[in-house]
Amino acid sequence: MTNPAAVSVCILGAGPVGATLAATLAAAGLATAVVDAQPLPPMELQDFDGRAYAIALTSKRLLEAAGIWERLPAAPCPIQGIRVADGRPGEPASPLALQFDAAAVSDEPFGFMVEARSLRVALNARLPGMANLQVFAPATATVERRADGATVRLSTGEVLEAQLVVAAEGRNSPLRRQAGIRTAVLDYHQIGMVGAFAHEKPHRNIALEQFLPNGPFAQLPLAGPGNFGTAAYPHASAFVWADRTAIARRMLALDDAGFGRELARRLGDHLGAIRPIGRRWSYPLSALQVERWTDTRLALVGDAAHGVHPIAGQGLNLGFRDVAALAEEVIAAVHAGADPGGATVLARYQARRRPDTMLMLSGMHALERLFGNDVPPVRWARRLGIAAVDRIPALKRAFARQAMGLGPGVTGLLAGQKLLRAG
Repeated sequence: MTNPAAVSVCILGAGPVGATLAATLAAAGLATAVVDAQPLPPMELQDFDGRAYAIALTSKRLLEAAGIWERLPAAPCPIQGIRVADGRPGEPASPLALQFDAAAVSDEPFGFMVEARSLRVALNARLPGMANLQVFAPATATVERRADGATVRLSTGEVLEAQLVVAAEGRNSPLRRQAGIRTAVLDYHQIGMVGAFAHEKPHRNIALEQFLPNGPFAQLPLAGPGNFGTAAYPHASAFVWADRTAIARRMLALDDAGFGRELARRLGDHLGAIRPIGRRWSYPLSALQVERWTDTRLALVGDAAHGVHPIAGQGLNLGFRDVAALAEEVIAAVHAGADPGGATVLARYQARRRPDTMLMLSGMHALERLFGNDVPPVRWARRLGIAAVDRIPALKRAFARQAMGLGPGVTGLLAGQKLLRAG
């Protein structure tokens, strides 16, 4: 065995959040390692599989600073407008809707729809060869954390000495369990269904958030036609559909024609005829809250630290906000000659991320409870509320800025960008 290699930060998990943190730290000159059980070879753009991410404006800026955005192999689709409506399957949406226009808030879109395959290609193209980054994939790790540092022993035989270990392994994080960090989980008794469909009429870069009695339904514009368009269906959108578990299981058992009919019942007819494309993905929906975000020489990011209802599509963007906050604190400590994995840095990170995430968790839970029922008085009250917000410009701008990621808790992300450029 060779002498242990010294790194400032070792990240376990090279998904979008972990890989972006690795690239961000390495780009700022910090010795960084990232470990993942799956191989990360450069790869060609695979066939479209139906998955896509809604990337908020501030998340896009983070990916730009990390050198990832420019490596996307396919152009993302800008989201220029968002329409929020209340409805019921098979019925026209309420005319009391809420329409957001990005141009009223910023010169830039609300965000961008990026296909999952494109982001993975960009990450895999960025990580190898970075001067300050070591990638160990495929590999597993055993971590020993102490007050003065952490030892990471890899299945490949290498040993790393790190000042900070980051858990980016997802909801079932082994590092979080090892640290004895307790979690609270709220089961929504719903299944989230994710995929895409081709459609007859253009989406005009407008996303739809349709609140239905059994769960929200979102249509998100995709760039196209790519390799999934046809003369009859030249446009494409992604969908995120939450429904009660029993109903969702029945929907997932349908063939493409039947599933397409059910999509159309929830979508309405503004996109014309539709047909499903790619795979359907599904997962049980629950909210996850951690007791604390840190432990000795350990920080949690992404799904290891939180889980929210997909009602507003903010899960991945929350993870990117973790990346920005943690990267800024770690980089500032290194520039000041301080310990990047010390208790002070970790306390600052938790203090920055906990309020923002708790606000998002509670907000998404309140929305799910408010819109997830079909009681007539409540239904009419929320429709009137939507209409009222649409008539209050200042409130609309506040909601729009939150959708862009410019709401509370993101000032650190923007400051982090300046720090990265200065470094």
